[in-house]
Amino acid sequence: MAVKKKSKLGVLQWFNKHTFHHSKYADIDRLVALKKKQGVKISVGIPTLNEADNIGKVIDALMPLMKEKDLVDEIAVIDSGSSDGTDEIAREKGAKVFVSEKHLKDEGVFFHKGENLWKSLHMLKGDIICWVDADIKNISPHFVYGLVGPMLEDKKIGYVKAFYERPIHSVSGLQGEGGGRVTEIFTRPMFNTFFPQLTGFIQPLSGEYAGRREILERVPFFIGYGVETGLLVDIEKTFGLKAMAQVDLDVRVHRNQTTKALGRMSFGLLQVYLHRVPALRPLLKDFNAIYRFPETQIAKDGKKEYFLSEKEVKEIERPPIKGVSEYQIRKSFENDFLAKLTDTLFNIKRDLRGKRE
Repeated sequence: MAVKKKSKLGVLQWFNKHTFHHSKYADIDRLVALKKKQGVKISVGIPTLNEADNIGKVIDALMPLMKEKDLVDEIAVIDSGSSDGTDEIAREKGAKVFVSEKHLKDEGVFFHKGENLWKSLHMLKGDIICWVDADIKNISPHFVYGLVGPMLEDKKIGYVKAFYERPIHSVSGLQGEGGGRVTEIFTRPMFNTFFPQLTGFIQPLSGEYAGRREILERVPFFIGYGVETGLLVDIEKTFGLKAMAQVDLDVRVHRNQTTKALGRMSFGLLQVYLHRVPALRPLLKDFNAIYRFPETQIAKDGKKEYFLSEKEVKEIERPPIKGVSEYQIRKSFENDFLAKLTDTLFNIKRDLRGKRE
C-alpha cells in the first residue's frame, strides 16, 4: 500500500461504502490468493495479562488460519508479566510469546494494553497486524479473516475496526444488549462534539482491529485505555477516512467490566481528548491523574463503612515507533536470526552503559 496524504470523504458516504460483514471474506482461499499476490505477511497479536483461563481456547481457534490455510504467518502473545501461566499455555499451543517489558527497554517500561500493542510492532514481522483480545469466549477464525479481508481486497484501506453485539452478564444470565456502555455514554457524545468525522464508527472502543504496518508505525499509541480512541483520531487525521473501514463480527462474548472499572476507563479516555482537542489542551497543565472513587465495606460490628479509594490513571503517549532507532535497525533485517542478534546487541550496549554509570 502506498501511503498517501489525507483526502476528504464524508462520514455518511464512508459509512455506506466502508462498513462490511465478515461473511464477505469467508472464502479464505481467496484471501490467501490475494495475500500472495500482494506479497504481504500477516501477524496476529494477542495482548495478555493473566488470561490462563481463556488463552488456550483463543489460540486453538485461530491456529488453523496459520497451520492449515496459510492466511496468517504468525500468532503471538504479547504479555505484561502474567503470573498464572498464560505464557506457558500459549507456548504449548504453538504461539510465540513476547514479554513486553523485555523489549525496547531503552524506551522505558509501562504495563497496559496500549504499551503491548505499540511494542508488538517491533516484535512482530507482519506487514498487516491484527490484534485480538484474549478474553473472547466465542472466539472464531472470522475475528481475524473478517478484519484483514478488507485490506487484502482493497489496497487503499489500511485500518479496520471490528464491531459487534456485546451481551452483558447479569443476575438473570447473559443479556443480548447492555455492553458498550462507555461507548454510548461517553465516547459517542464526545465524538459528536469534537470529532464528528468519526461518528460513523459503530464500536469505536472495540478491542479487535487490524492495520497495515506503514500506517501503524506512523502514529502515536496511548499506553492505556485511550489506545483505541487515539488510533482512530490520529489515523483519520493523517490518512483520512478513505484508509479506514469497519467490519461486523456479529457477537462478542467476553468478561464484562464493573461499573467502577468503566469509570476509570472513562477517566483515561478523557485524557485523550485533552491531548487531541486544542481548546482542551490547556487543562493538561494542572491535570491530576489520580482518580478517586467511593467504596464500601462491612465493619466488624456489621455496619457499612464508606471510604475513598485512589488510583493513578495516566495516559502516557508513545511516539510513532517509526522514529525509534532500535525499531529502525530491526526493521532493516529480513530474518529472525539477525533480529534476535539486534536485541542481544542492544541489551549488551545497555548493560555496558549501566556499568559505566
